[in-house]
Amino acid sequence: MIPASFEYVRPRGLAEAVTALASAGEDAKVIAGGQSLLPLLRLRLAYPSTLVDLGAVDELRGIRDDGSHLAVGAMVTHHEVMASPLVREHAGLLSAATATVADPAIRHRGTFGGALVHADPAGDLAAVALAVEAELVVAGPSGQRTIRAQDFFVDYLQSALRPDEILVEIRIPKLVGWGFHYEKFHRVAQAWAIVGVAALVQRSNGSIAAARVSLTNMSSVPVRAHGVEAALAGVPAEPGPVDTAARHAAEGTSPTSDLHARADYREHLARVLTRRAVLAAAGV
Repeated sequence: MIPASFEYVRPRGLAEAVTALASAGEDAKVIAGGQSLLPLLRLRLAYPSTLVDLGAVDELRGIRDDGSHLAVGAMVTHHEVMASPLVREHAGLLSAATATVADPAIRHRGTFGGALVHADPAGDLAAVALAVEAELVVAGPSGQRTIRAQDFFVDYLQSALRPDEILVEIRIPKLVGWGFHYEKFHRVAQAWAIVGVAALVQRSNGSIAAARVSLTNMSSVPVRAHGVEAALAGVPAEPGPVDTAARHAAEGTSPTSDLHARADYREHLARVLTRRAVLAAAGV
């Protein structure tokens, strides 16, 4: 289909982009890599009055080392995340999960920031942002503010970003001494995850000292499996105790039933995939 008509603006800097978005009104949309928005435009599921293209805003690009964390620009592509030595060294979970996103064509065009702002609960990277306890820096007419990942995802395809705000960068804490793994189940390589699990594990003397587990596509937003995390604390890093802890994976979730899977099947997958992800992150 052909998209509905809209005004098109391509600002050259962040301040200009913020001004353009604020001037365009609440019906405006921001386009980054376009891998989520363009299909919606073609199907007329989105029909903005104005499209603000961030492709020429260099301030939103690049990955830098900021001491205790990495700062990843909102316009950094998935491929750039995967190829970054800084990300591989200090945020291995992000690199591993990004490698599972869609296919090479989408990874070369889609952006890390765009994927988070789209706020699709089936997207892989929102759960990763939750697990690493990332912070998202956004800019609007009144200045910049920082939103914690656990506060950023509000509902299905809805984030805490205001209509006149733009995501600037994502701050990823450096995680020293944590094992990591991202496990997901999907029917074909390009499909959304039916369920995904992002796991981080710290070991001490053969036991699990701490764990973080986040789930993809188990609610209208990515969720932390706090029951699993609590059950893993202090247990031996062995299949038996991890399996027992993984049984808590579906607690507090609200998965949907759709064409791809029933809710009870997603709950089963969450338990199975959590066990696999935690054991892999623990190096077992």
